[in-house]
Amino acid sequence: MIEVREISSKRDKKKFFKFVIDLYRDNPHACCNLYADEFAEFDPKTNDAFRFADCKMFLAYKDGKIAGRIAGIWHRGVNEKFGYKQLRFTRFDVIDDFEVTKALFAKLYEWAKQLGMTEIIGPMSFSDLNEEGMLIEGFDRDSNYIEIYNAPYYVEHMQKLGAYKVVDWNCYVIKAPDKPNERLKRLSDAVMKKYGYEILDVAYWLKHDKKKLKAYIMEALDVLDAAFTNLYGTSPINEKQKKREMDTILTVLIPELATVVLKDDKVVAYGFVMPSMKDVMQKGRGHIFPGGLIPYIRAMKHPQVADMLSMAIAPEHNNRGISAIIINHCLEGVIKLGIKTLEAGPQLEENRHIQNLWKSFDAELAKKARCWGLKVE
Repeated sequence: MIEVREISSKRDKKKFFKFVIDLYRDNPHACCNLYADEFAEFDPKTNDAFRFADCKMFLAYKDGKIAGRIAGIWHRGVNEKFGYKQLRFTRFDVIDDFEVTKALFAKLYEWAKQLGMTEIIGPMSFSDLNEEGMLIEGFDRDSNYIEIYNAPYYVEHMQKLGAYKVVDWNCYVIKAPDKPNERLKRLSDAVMKKYGYEILDVAYWLKHDKKKLKAYIMEALDVLDAAFTNLYGTSPINEKQKKREMDTILTVLIPELATVVLKDDKVVAYGFVMPSMKDVMQKGRGHIFPGGLIPYIRAMKHPQVADMLSMAIAPEHNNRGISAIIINHCLEGVIKLGIKTLEAGPQLEENRHIQNLWKSFDAELAKKARCWGLKVE
Protein backbone atom coordinates (compact mmCIF):
# COMPACT_ATOMS: atom_id res chain seq x y z
CA MET A 1 0.00 0.00 0.00
CA ILE A 2 1.30 3.47 -0.98
CA GLU A 3 0.37 6.61 0.95
CA VAL A 4 1.56 10.14 0.13
CA ARG A 5 1.52 12.73 2.91
CA GLU A 6 2.01 16.47 2.66
CA ILE A 7 4.51 17.55 5.32
CA SER A 8 5.45 20.78 7.06
CA SER A 9 6.81 19.96 10.52
CA LYS A 10 10.52 20.13 11.34
CA ARG A 11 10.45 16.44 12.26
CA ASP A 12 9.03 15.45 8.87
CA LYS A 13 11.44 17.76 7.03
CA LYS A 14 14.32 15.91 8.70
CA LYS A 15 12.92 12.68 7.26
CA PHE A 16 12.51 14.37 3.87
CA PHE A 17 16.16 15.49 3.73
CA LYS A 18 17.54 12.30 5.25
CA PHE A 19 15.75 10.02 2.79
CA VAL A 20 18.06 10.83 -0.13
CA ILE A 21 21.16 10.41 2.06
CA ASP A 22 20.01 6.93 3.07
CA LEU A 23 18.93 6.07 -0.49
CA TYR A 24 22.43 6.69 -1.86
CA ARG A 25 24.38 5.66 1.21
CA ASP A 26 26.36 3.00 -0.70
CA ASN A 27 26.69 4.87 -3.99
CA PRO A 28 30.25 6.21 -4.44
CA HIS A 29 29.22 8.84 -7.01
CA ALA A 30 26.44 10.65 -5.15
CA CYS A 31 27.04 13.98 -3.39
CA CYS A 32 24.24 14.95 -1.03
CA ASN A 33 23.36 18.49 -0.04
CA LEU A 34 24.42 20.14 3.19
CA TYR A 35 21.70 19.46 5.75
CA ALA A 36 21.69 23.04 7.05
CA ASP A 37 21.40 24.44 3.52
CA GLU A 38 18.38 22.26 2.82
CA PHE A 39 16.59 23.44 5.96
CA ALA A 40 17.37 27.05 5.02
CA GLU A 41 16.16 26.54 1.45
CA PHE A 42 12.75 25.34 2.59
CA ASP A 43 12.34 27.82 5.44
CA PRO A 44 10.20 30.86 4.51
CA LYS A 45 11.89 32.83 7.30
CA THR A 46 15.31 32.26 5.72
CA ASN A 47 14.71 31.88 1.99
CA ASP A 48 13.37 35.16 0.66
CA ALA A 49 12.20 33.42 -2.52
CA PHE A 50 9.05 32.51 -0.58
CA ARG A 51 7.91 36.11 -1.09
CA PHE A 52 7.19 35.24 -4.73
CA ALA A 53 6.89 31.43 -4.56
CA ASP A 54 4.84 28.82 -2.70
CA CYS A 55 6.00 25.30 -1.89
CA LYS A 56 4.49 21.98 -0.88
CA MET A 57 6.53 19.00 0.30
CA PHE A 58 5.44 15.36 0.15
CA LEU A 59 6.68 12.03 1.50
CA ALA A 60 5.54 8.70 0.05
CA TYR A 61 5.19 5.66 2.31
CA LYS A 62 5.02 2.08 1.12
CA ASP A 63 4.09 -0.56 3.68
CA GLY A 64 4.85 1.95 6.42
CA LYS A 65 8.36 2.88 5.18
CA ILE A 66 9.43 6.03 3.37
CA ALA A 67 9.76 5.19 -0.32
CA GLY A 68 10.00 8.58 -2.02
CA ARG A 69 9.85 12.35 -1.72
CA ILE A 70 9.02 15.34 -3.89
CA ALA A 71 8.46 19.07 -3.50
CA GLY A 72 6.41 21.33 -5.74
CA ILE A 73 7.18 25.03 -6.24
CA TRP A 74 4.69 27.50 -7.63
CA HIS A 75 7.15 30.19 -8.74
CA ARG A 76 4.96 33.21 -9.37
CA GLY A 77 8.04 35.35 -10.12
CA VAL A 78 9.23 33.24 -13.07
CA ASN A 79 5.69 32.65 -14.34
CA GLU A 80 5.03 36.39 -14.44
CA LYS A 81 8.42 37.13 -15.99
CA PHE A 82 8.04 34.70 -18.89
CA GLY A 83 4.26 34.34 -19.09
CA TYR A 84 4.38 30.67 -18.02
CA LYS A 85 1.74 28.58 -16.28
CA GLN A 86 4.19 26.14 -14.71
CA LEU A 87 4.53 24.27 -11.46
CA ARG A 88 8.10 23.17 -10.69
CA PHE A 89 9.13 19.95 -9.04
CA THR A 90 12.32 19.55 -7.03
CA ARG A 91 13.92 17.14 -4.53
CA PHE A 92 12.39 14.18 -6.34
CA ASP A 93 13.89 10.93 -5.07
CA VAL A 94 12.34 7.50 -5.06
CA ILE A 95 13.00 3.79 -4.74
CA ASP A 96 12.79 1.79 -7.96
CA ASP A 97 9.01 1.49 -7.90
CA PHE A 98 7.08 3.33 -10.59
CA GLU A 99 3.86 3.18 -8.58
CA VAL A 100 5.51 5.34 -5.91
CA THR A 101 6.59 7.84 -8.56
CA LYS A 102 3.06 7.96 -9.96
CA ALA A 103 1.62 8.57 -6.50
CA LEU A 104 4.04 11.43 -5.82
CA PHE A 105 3.38 13.18 -9.12
CA ALA A 106 -0.37 12.71 -8.67
CA LYS A 107 -0.14 15.18 -5.79
CA LEU A 108 1.59 17.71 -8.02
CA TYR A 109 -0.97 17.25 -10.78
CA GLU A 110 -3.70 17.87 -8.23
CA TRP A 111 -2.08 21.09 -6.99
CA ALA A 112 -1.26 22.29 -10.52
CA LYS A 113 -4.91 21.92 -11.56
CA GLN A 114 -6.06 23.86 -8.51
CA LEU A 115 -3.69 26.70 -9.47
CA GLY A 116 -4.67 26.65 -13.14
CA MET A 117 -1.19 25.61 -14.27
CA THR A 118 -0.80 23.84 -17.61
CA GLU A 119 2.65 22.27 -17.19
CA ILE A 120 4.85 20.67 -14.55
CA ILE A 121 8.62 21.07 -15.09
CA GLY A 122 11.75 20.02 -13.27
CA PRO A 123 13.83 19.26 -11.41
CA MET A 124 14.18 23.00 -10.81
CA SER A 125 14.34 24.78 -7.48
CA PHE A 126 13.72 28.35 -6.35
CA SER A 127 16.50 30.00 -8.36
CA ASP A 128 19.34 29.35 -10.78
CA LEU A 129 21.70 29.32 -7.78
CA ASN A 130 20.29 25.90 -6.86
CA GLU A 131 20.82 22.49 -8.41
CA GLU A 132 18.69 21.74 -11.45
CA GLY A 133 18.22 18.96 -13.96
CA MET A 134 17.85 15.19 -13.66
CA LEU A 135 20.88 13.13 -14.61
CA ILE A 136 20.23 11.27 -17.88
CA GLU A 137 23.82 10.29 -18.81
CA GLY A 138 26.94 9.72 -16.73
CA PHE A 139 25.56 7.66 -13.84
CA ASP A 140 29.02 6.16 -13.29
CA ARG A 141 30.67 9.56 -12.82
CA ASP A 142 31.09 11.51 -9.60
CA SER A 143 28.59 14.29 -9.03
CA ASN A 144 29.53 17.59 -7.47
CA TYR A 145 27.86 19.92 -5.01
CA ILE A 146 26.03 21.93 -7.67
CA GLU A 147 24.65 18.89 -9.50
CA ILE A 148 21.87 16.42 -8.81
CA TYR A 149 22.73 12.74 -8.71
CA ASN A 150 20.08 10.11 -9.40
CA ALA A 151 19.90 6.47 -10.43
CA PRO A 152 19.16 5.48 -14.07
CA TYR A 153 15.67 4.20 -13.24
CA TYR A 154 14.51 7.78 -12.59
CA VAL A 155 14.69 8.36 -16.36
CA GLU A 156 12.56 5.26 -17.03
CA HIS A 157 10.00 6.49 -14.51
CA MET A 158 9.79 9.91 -16.17
CA GLN A 159 9.37 8.34 -19.60
CA LYS A 160 6.56 6.14 -18.27
CA LEU A 161 4.87 9.27 -16.96
CA GLY A 162 4.94 10.66 -20.50
CA ALA A 163 7.51 13.35 -19.71
CA TYR A 164 9.28 15.21 -22.51
CA LYS A 165 12.52 17.16 -22.81
CA VAL A 166 12.34 20.88 -22.03
CA VAL A 167 16.07 21.71 -21.89
CA ASP A 168 19.29 19.78 -21.28
CA TRP A 169 22.46 20.79 -19.48
CA ASN A 170 25.95 19.52 -20.39
CA CYS A 171 28.50 18.77 -17.66
CA TYR A 172 32.19 18.73 -18.61
CA VAL A 173 35.16 17.24 -16.80
CA ILE A 174 38.45 18.92 -17.63
CA LYS A 175 41.91 17.54 -17.01
CA ALA A 176 43.80 20.34 -15.29
CA PRO A 177 46.94 21.45 -17.13
CA ASP A 178 50.27 21.21 -15.33
CA LYS A 179 51.70 24.38 -16.87
CA PRO A 180 50.31 27.77 -17.93
CA ASN A 181 48.77 28.25 -21.36
CA GLU A 182 50.99 30.93 -22.86
CA ARG A 183 48.52 31.82 -25.62
CA LEU A 184 45.73 32.27 -23.11
CA LYS A 185 47.98 34.38 -20.87
CA ARG A 186 48.92 36.68 -23.77
CA LEU A 187 45.26 37.09 -24.67
CA SER A 188 44.34 37.79 -21.04
CA ASP A 189 47.09 40.42 -20.71
CA ALA A 190 46.07 42.07 -23.98
CA VAL A 191 42.40 42.30 -22.96
CA MET A 192 43.29 43.73 -19.54
CA LYS A 193 45.54 46.38 -21.12
CA LYS A 194 43.09 47.33 -23.86
CA TYR A 195 40.05 47.81 -21.61
CA GLY A 196 41.72 48.76 -18.33
CA TYR A 197 40.60 45.69 -16.37
CA GLU A 198 42.18 44.67 -13.08
CA ILE A 199 42.00 41.49 -11.00
CA LEU A 200 40.96 41.85 -7.37
CA ASP A 201 43.53 40.67 -4.83
CA VAL A 202 41.12 38.34 -3.02
CA ALA A 203 43.78 37.03 -0.63
CA TYR A 204 44.60 40.58 0.55
CA TRP A 205 40.99 41.57 1.24
CA LEU A 206 40.21 38.21 2.89
CA LYS A 207 43.05 38.84 5.34
CA HIS A 208 42.78 42.61 5.88
CA ASP A 209 39.18 43.69 5.22
CA LYS A 210 36.61 40.91 5.00
CA LYS A 211 33.76 43.44 5.02
CA LYS A 212 35.10 45.01 1.82
CA LEU A 213 35.54 41.55 0.27
CA LYS A 214 31.89 40.77 1.06
CA ALA A 215 30.89 43.96 -0.75
CA TYR A 216 32.83 42.83 -3.83
CA ILE A 217 31.17 39.40 -3.71
CA MET A 218 27.74 41.01 -3.50
CA GLU A 219 28.64 43.07 -6.59
CA ALA A 220 29.70 39.86 -8.33
CA LEU A 221 26.28 38.36 -7.59
CA ASP A 222 24.68 41.46 -9.09
CA VAL A 223 26.67 40.67 -12.24
CA LEU A 224 25.38 37.08 -12.12
CA ASP A 225 21.81 38.36 -11.87
CA ALA A 226 22.25 40.61 -14.91
CA ALA A 227 24.13 38.02 -16.99
CA PHE A 228 21.65 35.19 -16.42
CA THR A 229 18.44 37.19 -16.72
CA ASN A 230 17.40 35.69 -20.08
CA LEU A 231 18.47 32.09 -19.42
CA TYR A 232 15.80 29.42 -19.11
CA GLY A 233 13.91 29.40 -15.83
CA THR A 234 15.89 32.13 -14.10
CA SER A 235 14.39 34.75 -11.84
CA PRO A 236 15.88 37.86 -10.21
CA ILE A 237 17.64 37.13 -6.92
CA ASN A 238 17.17 39.67 -4.15
CA GLU A 239 19.60 40.91 -1.53
CA LYS A 240 18.67 38.30 1.07
CA GLN A 241 19.24 35.46 -1.40
CA LYS A 242 22.55 36.98 -2.48
CA LYS A 243 23.72 37.19 1.13
CA ARG A 244 22.97 33.48 1.59
CA GLU A 245 24.97 32.70 -1.56
CA MET A 246 27.80 34.93 -0.36
CA ASP A 247 27.96 32.98 2.92
CA THR A 248 28.20 29.74 0.93
CA ILE A 249 31.03 31.15 -1.20
CA LEU A 250 32.98 32.28 1.87
CA THR A 251 32.68 28.78 3.38
CA VAL A 252 34.56 27.25 0.42
CA LEU A 253 36.63 30.25 -0.71
CA ILE A 254 40.23 29.59 -1.67
CA PRO A 255 41.73 32.92 -2.88
CA GLU A 256 43.79 31.31 -5.65
CA LEU A 257 40.57 29.91 -7.17
CA ALA A 258 38.55 33.14 -7.12
CA THR A 259 38.77 35.63 -9.98
CA VAL A 260 37.01 38.98 -9.66
CA VAL A 261 37.54 41.36 -12.59
CA LEU A 262 37.27 45.11 -11.90
CA LYS A 263 36.85 48.18 -14.07
CA ASP A 264 37.23 51.48 -12.18
CA ASP A 265 36.90 49.47 -8.92
CA LYS A 266 33.52 48.03 -10.01
CA VAL A 267 33.00 44.30 -10.52
CA VAL A 268 32.33 43.54 -14.18
CA ALA A 269 32.98 39.78 -14.22
CA TYR A 270 33.94 36.92 -11.97
CA GLY A 271 34.63 33.20 -11.80
CA PHE A 272 34.49 31.15 -8.58
CA VAL A 273 36.02 27.68 -8.37
CA MET A 274 35.59 25.64 -5.18
CA PRO A 275 37.26 22.47 -3.89
CA SER A 276 35.11 19.38 -4.38
CA MET A 277 32.87 18.73 -1.39
CA LYS A 278 31.80 15.22 -2.46
CA ASP A 279 33.95 13.38 0.07
CA VAL A 280 32.98 15.89 2.77
CA MET A 281 29.26 15.33 2.20
CA GLN A 282 29.63 11.55 1.93
CA LYS A 283 31.70 11.18 5.09
CA GLY A 284 29.63 13.73 7.01
CA ARG A 285 26.29 12.47 5.64
CA GLY A 286 25.15 16.00 4.89
CA HIS A 287 27.10 17.65 7.72
CA ILE A 288 30.60 19.10 7.98
CA PHE A 289 30.91 18.41 11.72
CA PRO A 290 31.90 15.92 12.99
CA GLY A 291 32.27 13.25 10.27
CA GLY A 292 33.03 15.65 7.40
CA LEU A 293 35.46 17.89 9.28
CA ILE A 294 38.70 16.12 8.36
CA PRO A 295 37.70 15.72 4.68
CA TYR A 296 36.70 19.42 4.67
CA ILE A 297 40.11 20.51 6.03
CA ARG A 298 41.82 18.23 3.51
CA ALA A 299 39.73 19.59 0.63
CA MET A 300 40.46 23.20 1.59
CA LYS A 301 44.20 22.70 2.10
CA HIS A 302 45.05 20.10 -0.55
CA PRO A 303 42.28 20.00 -3.18
CA GLN A 304 42.67 17.40 -5.90
CA VAL A 305 39.34 18.03 -7.63
CA ALA A 306 37.72 21.45 -8.02
CA ASP A 307 34.20 22.41 -9.07
CA MET A 308 33.45 25.49 -11.14
CA LEU A 309 30.84 27.09 -8.93
CA SER A 310 29.80 29.93 -11.24
CA MET A 311 31.04 32.45 -13.76
CA ALA A 312 29.38 35.58 -15.14
CA ILE A 313 30.17 38.67 -17.19
CA ALA A 314 28.19 41.92 -17.09
CA PRO A 315 26.25 42.18 -20.38
CA GLU A 316 27.88 45.48 -21.36
CA HIS A 317 31.31 43.79 -21.17
CA ASN A 318 30.46 40.79 -23.35
CA ASN A 319 32.48 40.02 -26.50
CA ARG A 320 35.63 41.69 -25.18
CA GLY A 321 37.55 38.51 -24.37
CA ILE A 322 37.05 38.93 -20.63
CA SER A 323 36.47 35.17 -20.23
CA ALA A 324 40.17 34.70 -21.10
CA ILE A 325 41.08 36.73 -18.01
CA ILE A 326 38.87 34.62 -15.76
CA ILE A 327 40.00 31.25 -17.09
CA ASN A 328 43.69 32.18 -17.21
CA HIS A 329 43.68 33.44 -13.62
CA CYS A 330 41.72 30.44 -12.33
CA LEU A 331 44.06 28.04 -14.13
CA GLU A 332 47.08 29.74 -12.58
CA GLY A 333 45.53 28.98 -9.18
CA VAL A 334 44.69 25.42 -10.17
CA ILE A 335 48.29 24.79 -11.26
CA LYS A 336 49.71 26.42 -8.13
CA LEU A 337 47.56 24.22 -5.87
CA GLY A 338 48.29 21.03 -7.81
CA ILE A 339 44.64 20.33 -8.66
CA LYS A 340 44.25 17.43 -11.09
CA THR A 341 40.64 17.66 -12.27
CA LEU A 342 38.10 20.41 -12.89
CA GLU A 343 34.36 19.79 -12.90
CA ALA A 344 32.40 22.35 -14.90
CA GLY A 345 28.88 22.80 -13.58
CA PRO A 346 25.78 22.22 -15.71
CA GLN A 347 25.68 24.47 -18.81
CA LEU A 348 22.67 24.81 -21.09
CA GLU A 349 23.36 22.81 -24.23
CA GLU A 350 22.68 25.82 -26.48
CA ASN A 351 25.23 27.94 -24.59
CA ARG A 352 27.88 27.52 -27.27
CA HIS A 353 29.94 30.45 -26.02
CA ILE A 354 30.89 28.82 -22.72
CA GLN A 355 31.28 25.35 -24.24
CA ASN A 356 33.64 26.64 -26.91
CA LEU A 357 35.98 27.67 -24.10
CA TRP A 358 36.71 24.02 -23.33
CA LYS A 359 37.88 23.18 -26.87
CA SER A 360 41.39 24.35 -26.03
CA PHE A 361 41.60 21.94 -23.08
CA ASP A 362 41.49 18.22 -22.42
CA ALA A 363 37.74 18.29 -21.75
CA GLU A 364 35.20 15.50 -21.79
CA LEU A 365 31.42 15.72 -21.94
CA ALA A 366 30.90 13.44 -18.96
CA LYS A 367 27.31 13.98 -17.86
CA LYS A 368 24.00 15.32 -19.14
CA ALA A 369 21.04 16.51 -17.10
CA ARG A 370 17.49 17.25 -18.19
CA CYS A 371 14.60 19.46 -17.25
CA TRP A 372 11.48 17.40 -17.95
CA GLY A 373 8.01 18.66 -18.79
CA LEU A 374 4.60 17.12 -18.12
CA LYS A 375 1.33 18.44 -19.53
CA VAL A 376 -1.43 19.14 -17.04
CA GLU A 377 -4.81 18.29 -18.57
